[in-house]
Amino acid sequence: MRLFRRLLKLISFKTGRFKRLYVKICSPSGSEYANFLKKWGGFYSIGNDCHIWPYTNITDPAYTRLGNNVMLTACTILGHDGSIDVLNRAYGKKLDRVGKVDIKDNVFIGHGAIVLPGVTIGPNTIVGAGSVVTKDIPEGVIAVGNPAKPIGKTYDLVEKLEKQTKELPWAELIQQREGSFDAALEPELKRLRAEYFFND
Repeated sequence: MRLFRRLLKLISFKTGRFKRLYVKICSPSGSEYANFLKKWGGFYSIGNDCHIWPYTNITDPAYTRLGNNVMLTACTILGHDGSIDVLNRAYGKKLDRVGKVDIKDNVFIGHGAIVLPGVTIGPNTIVGAGSVVTKDIPEGVIAVGNPAKPIGKTYDLVEKLEKQTKELPWAELIQQREGSFDAALEPELKRLRAEYFFND
């Protein structure tokens, strides 16, 4: 099975074919899948160090631009208004309503968030889980809700998290990590966290 996975990944990356099978069988990480989409996804552009989880729904990649260090979780990025087709038939019209989605550098979009067409999300921004982005989000904010609105500054969150992290029982291991995931440290981190969370 391991050999089949390797072969499937190789063929998919080389040709762009078997995308669904590649996702199902190989279960790519967010960074691996972003690299696949950078080559074969039809995006306007995708920057470096991006993470796009395979269960993210991007309806119109041609109208989507991602900067560097962008993470898309199980969110939805819309490039068009699907009701236009219904309206055209119902009223005998030939209408069109599409828009770009421009996501700048260092942006995280949370689980279940929906980004509507015609939106720019500024750099250094977090869009909270379940939010609906209906208009531009400025630089350096945390935006949540429906419609998404800024509730704080990203830098303030970073400072708060830095203080909290220093107080964790596993803070020393976090400082030893290479990147955000270190396979050698993860088992011990999981053990310490579970012990801390469920200390009976």
